[in-house]
This record gives sequence, structure tokens and C-alpha cells, in this order.
Amino acid sequence: MLNPLKEKLDGFEKQIQTKYDAQLKDTESLKTQIESLVNLNTKLSLEAENLTKALKGDSKKQGNWGEFILERILEMSGLRKGEEYFTQYSDENNEGKRIQPDVVIQLPEEKHIIIDSKVSLTDYERYISSITDEDQTLFLKAHLNSVRNHIKGLSEKNYQTSKNLTAPDFVLLFIPIESSFSLAISNDAELFNFAWDKKIVLVSPATLLATLRTIANIWKQERQNKNALVIADQAGKLYDKFVGFVEDLTKIEKGLNSANKAYDEAINKLQTGRGNLINRVENLRTLGAKANKQLPEEFSDFES
Repeated sequence: MLNPLKEKLDGFEKQIQTKYDAQLKDTESLKTQIESLVNLNTKLSLEAENLTKALKGDSKKQGNWGEFILERILEMSGLRKGEEYFTQYSDENNEGKRIQPDVVIQLPEEKHIIIDSKVSLTDYERYISSITDEDQTLFLKAHLNSVRNHIKGLSEKNYQTSKNLTAPDFVLLFIPIESSFSLAISNDAELFNFAWDKKIVLVSPATLLATLRTIANIWKQERQNKNALVIADQAGKLYDKFVGFVEDLTKIEKGLNSANKAYDEAINKLQTGRGNLINRVENLRTLGAKANKQLPEEFSDFES
């Protein structure tokens, strides 16, 4: 009587053991994944910290990083490198000094826009990391001075007077850190005017991307207009060719009509007209001319 109950208990025990083993495996798998995520997060944090240290300690690396961000924005803009924008362009200004802007944007009608990247990271990072109000005030002022110094330095290069470029009377100064850009303009109401007076326009990643995509759309429209002109030109040539073809057909028709007329006249002389050649030669045959051949049947029906 107890055997059925024992069998059910054994089956229930096996089910519990199976579920426990499955949960244990899932727990181990989850533990492994969490450990991987922790390790990845630690690695990313370490890499970010190393990048921050490298950028803080080396102005050249800061510049290279800013140029890298600028290059990525250009790639996202839809502009084509080597055709609609150029990097590390080299030229001379009106003072004969060598200039090398980071990027030159090609515009329709052989016009250009010059972009130069400037990174203001050191004082900005100190401002973000500062704890006291006094430190924040001190480093904010230093950050604003850093941006103004970048504006002055870029203005003195006179990029817009490049001998081989047709650029507007200003240069775009690109600040690759959006929050650094926002901090500067929100705490210095005269910064934009100060830059404009120096023939500099400040742009952040967001504003630069919007500007470049606008330029990319202008190029797209320009290509469409050129394609329309090419299509119109080719359509005109095709129409002219078609007219020439019709004229040739007309000439052929006239030639065929002339040939038909000449053919009819020849047939008239040969077969149908009074005193035609077939009647005459057949008369000769009937008169006793010796011949080994005979005209085809379609030519033998003649009036004697």
C-alpha cells in the first residue's frame, strides 16, 4: 500500500533535485556574467582614468584627441573626405607665414570654411573635480581665460587670409567637449562677441554637426542641379541625334522611291511597254533565232 506513495515521493525528490541543479547552474552563469561585467567596468574605468590623465598632462595629446573628435563628426556629417573636406591643409597667409588649419570645408563655387580644434580640458576638469566654492570660482575663471586665449591665438594665425582659399572673414573654433563649451558660454556673456570681434565663431560638437550637415545638404542639392544640367544637355543631344536619324530615314525613303521609279521604268522597257525588249527578243526566237535557253515563265507572257 505504501509503495505507490514511495514512488511518488521519489519522483518528487528527483524533480526538486533537477530544479535545484538547474538553478545552481543559472546562478553560476549569472555570477560569471556579473564578474565579467565588473571586470569590464573596471577596465573601462581604468582606461577612462588613463585617458584623462594623459590628456591632462599633455597638451599635444589633448590636441590630437580634439582632432580625432572633429574627424568623427566630419564622418557623421555626410561630407566626403578628399572631395568636400580636407584635413591638415597647408598654405600661407597674407603675411607669408605657413598656416595649417585642422580642417578645410569645401563649398560650392570654390569657397571654403576653415575649422580649428582647441581643447580646454585642464582647468575644466579641475572645476568639475573641485569641492569648495572657492576652488570652483578659481578654476572657472581659469577655464574662461583658457578659452579666450585659444580665441586670441587662433585669431593671430589669420587663417582666413590663406592665399589659395576663398574663405569668409571668420574661422570656426571647435571645442570638442560639449559641457566645457556650455560652461564657458553660460558664464561669460561677452564670450561670443569677444570671439566675433576676433573673427572667430565658437562651435561645439552639436552645433558643428548641424552646420556640417547643412553644408552636406547644400552639396547634395548642388550635385542634383549638376545632374539636372547634364541630363538636359544629354537630352538635347539625344533629340538632335533623333532628328538626324529621321532626316536620314527621309533620305532613304526618297532614295527608295527614286529606285522604285527607276525600277518601274526599267520593267516597262523590259516587259510591259509598247515595243518592250521581251517582245522583241521573243519575236527573234519565233523567226528562227537559235537559242539554247528560254526566258523564265513570268517573263514569257507577251504580246506578239
